[in-house]
Amino acid sequence: MTEKTKGLDDYLDIHFIHKSNWLRAAVLGANDGILSTSSLAIGIAAASELRDPIVLATLAGLVAGALSMAAGEYVSVSSQTDVEKADIERERQELIEMPEIELGLLAEIYERRGLKKETALLVAQELSEHDALGAHIRDELGINEISQAKPIQAAFASGLSFTVGGILPLIVTLFLPVKSLEYYLYGFAIFFLVILGALAAKTGGSSIVKAVIRITFWGTVAMGITAFVGYLFNVNV
Repeated sequence: MTEKTKGLDDYLDIHFIHKSNWLRAAVLGANDGILSTSSLAIGIAAASELRDPIVLATLAGLVAGALSMAAGEYVSVSSQTDVEKADIERERQELIEMPEIELGLLAEIYERRGLKKETALLVAQELSEHDALGAHIRDELGINEISQAKPIQAAFASGLSFTVGGILPLIVTLFLPVKSLEYYLYGFAIFFLVILGALAAKTGGSSIVKAVIRITFWGTVAMGITAFVGYLFNVNV
């Protein structure tokens, strides 16, 4: 790697968009782990006076949720990967069958971005000489290293973060008093969500206040509805 390339990489590292793929999966997993596991525990706690069924339901929700998140993320991102591969293969064929048309299309893309017609054509020609397929993948299809789907990475990030998030309410069900446990769960869940929102915002370089307000509001709504359902079917297990 040249000094110039190293300098460019160092410059790009200061931007947060490079973290978007794994950060999205990790935040989604952790948020879902805290929220869904806490909501399930709150619903059971609202209808039960015993610790065992609450802990069992929370543990089952944690395991099932982590596996479901990992599998779901892998399948959905793999589908995106399949679409990307199909488009890349189609582009490869078009470059073989009609290179002049593809060159004109690439030049038109650059022209629309603000280059003069002659400059756009020159840029398209030079990029095509260097790596025609790469230029079309990046500028025509909009696929790059940042946005490219990574199924294994997304599945691992989601499953692991869900597990970490889900363990937190499980600890609450294990050690805090059963009486009014739903209120403890709600309080700690909001606390965990606030920390998660702040960490995610700081890591992604966005507004911490907005992230905390958003995650707290929707967390309260989800857990409130679940608690209501538990009270509605107030069965003493």
